[in-house]
Amino acid sequence: MNEKSYYHATTGGAVYGLGVIGAAIYFISNAATFWVGVLGVLKALVWPAFVVYEILRFFHL
Repeated sequence: MNEKSYYHATTGGAVYGLGVIGAAIYFISNAATFWVGVLGVLKALVWPAFVVYEILRFFHL
């Protein structure tokens, strides 16, 4: 029998999770009203998209 074991060390989920928590804390702590805080939580969930967009814009791609 030819059995192969593949091990993948993925830390992307952990890094994304810590980034979401950090961004949520940042946006909530700077929110003036409840609804701005809710918007901050939503922004915290999609912050990587903003980062990638700005990086691509910076490099004119």
